[in-house]
Amino acid sequence: MPHQASLTGSLPRWDGHPKGSRAYGRILAGLSFAGVATFAQLYSTQAVLPLLASDLRITAAEAALTISLATVGLAVTVIPWSFLADRIGRVRAMTWGISIATVLGLLVPLSTSFGVLLALRLLEGMALGGIPAIAIAYLNEEVTKAHAALAAGSYVAGTTLGGLAGRLVAGPAGELWGWRAAALAVSALAALAAVGFLVLVPKARGFVPAGAAGFGGGLRTLGGHLQNIRLLALYVQAFLMMGGFVAVYNYLGFRLSGGPFSLPATLISFIFLAYLSGTVSSRWAAGLATRFGRRNVLLAGLALTTAGLALTLAPYLPLILAGLVVFTGGFFAAHSIGAGWTGAIASTGRAQAASLYNLAYYLGSSVIGWAGGLLFQSWGWDALAAAIMVLACITGAAVAAVHTGSGRLE
Repeated sequence: MPHQASLTGSLPRWDGHPKGSRAYGRILAGLSFAGVATFAQLYSTQAVLPLLASDLRITAAEAALTISLATVGLAVTVIPWSFLADRIGRVRAMTWGISIATVLGLLVPLSTSFGVLLALRLLEGMALGGIPAIAIAYLNEEVTKAHAALAAGSYVAGTTLGGLAGRLVAGPAGELWGWRAAALAVSALAALAAVGFLVLVPKARGFVPAGAAGFGGGLRTLGGHLQNIRLLALYVQAFLMMGGFVAVYNYLGFRLSGGPFSLPATLISFIFLAYLSGTVSSRWAAGLATRFGRRNVLLAGLALTTAGLALTLAPYLPLILAGLVVFTGGFFAAHSIGAGWTGAIASTGRAQAASLYNLAYYLGSSVIGWAGGLLFQSWGWDALAAAIMVLACITGAAVAAVHTGSGRLE
């Protein structure tokens, strides 16, 4: 039974909602809607970057700032949001973040200049910082320990669907009516998803508010996490691989819109269907981790990302698309393991541990996702893909060296 009396006979112990219960289903459905609202908005301009660059007469790297500044905003606020969530509750903090982000997203199409657009995207990312880290902490508190990894994998699968939905909506809308219409369509989709989250997500039962010393204690907890080499290896993985992942999707559209492919925006938006491989692999990886251990599955995911990138070096569109599917599936398998493993390693201060993971994750998205454009503009796709393969090898070496055990689920 999930609700049992503690040995002290004082307060009941909360063991979490078991898989198959109504509340467990509502948690996963609600967080899936949160994933749609968050990641559709966060990457709303990615499918129309070539159109945006042409309309505003800016370079590919400048256009990519609409992604990088949003992820910078998210990165710098995940830790403050985690502190706030420790005081006011996970659900309330996520509600505030998703509501503010939705309003800002609806303002993006009204931008009067590139500077205003970048400012709104930065603020939108800051509001969205209230979702990713808190969602993982909420899962670890509300779901039974035996099913926490599966629940985390399901949440990551929901985020892939959110990212995919936003891009598939933006591509055709952008080609027909321009990037502003694309941004508006994505924001409308995110607003509907936000409503789904607010309706479905159940109240927290495992949350214990931080006391008056919560902030100071939280800082000490952060310091402890940063001294934990097992967590640091996962943070390195998050920084390097998310950076590489965003760089691939930021600039592959530019490659395909130019010669010899010359694909229109609507067809380019279909490359994001590769996200479906991530939807499958993130859940699949969680199941495999129970058999082979987190370490082995994470390393296998990194190997797949490298193999997929190697295929994209070919000058043939079918091989490029096949490589993108393999690359995406491998990335999300590794990410779902890394995100869930962070919460398992951090027996205390899970919100802060997850926040540091997300800080590294989105800083990588911002820094490498933008800097990859400089590499792409100077030396082309082959140089960019090769650089990301090197990052994957560095990541694998770091994880293998630090996590010597299998990381099997308890």
